[in-house]
Amino acid sequence: MSLQGTDAYRNDSTLPALVRRAVEAARTHGFAFSCRPEQGRLLQVLAAGALHSIAETGTGCGVGPAWLASGAAPETRLTSVERDPDRARIAAEVFRDRPDVEVLHGDWQRVEEHGPYDLLVLDGGGQAKGDGAADPARLLTAGGTVVDDFTPATAWPPRFDGAPDRSRLHWLEHPGLRATELRLAADLSVVVGTRLPAG
Repeated sequence: MSLQGTDAYRNDSTLPALVRRAVEAARTHGFAFSCRPEQGRLLQVLAAGALHSIAETGTGCGVGPAWLASGAAPETRLTSVERDPDRARIAAEVFRDRPDVEVLHGDWQRVEEHGPYDLLVLDGGGQAKGDGAADPARLLTAGGTVVDDFTPATAWPPRFDGAPDRSRLHWLEHPGLRATELRLAADLSVVVGTRLPAG
């Protein structure tokens, strides 16, 4: 989720067709918090490496999943979960002609119904961040990748609201992951982690 992320698409004529459709749906329905183009292009690249399955939480009106679907191979299954029923319906309509994409309504934990995944993108206003609930051993295939977005860290340990940023540290220090933070813009970064082999 990015504040005013939908507005970031105003002057971009290079978008994949499916992303354009999702952005238009977000604009039409007044949804301002779509993932930004910087995030989307990274998701498109990461999706190309997912062999079988991708999941995303915090669908919104479908912009993030549209980037993922635009990069994924035709045989890769994409599941996205949205907790708001109206947005879930809007996003499902965006993907009406894409049988490889399923939009589910519910809490982020619904991704567990179809896992583990080659790529898991966590979003949606803090869901699954830092509370240990999103367990890479359960949700990712061996070598699978998790992506979570943040504002850039400027110190170590990273801080949020004056305290250590437990959500970010959950991924960066997770013993089952090899993780790093990537800065995508002056005000935007992501943590990308790869699940390590067991044992």
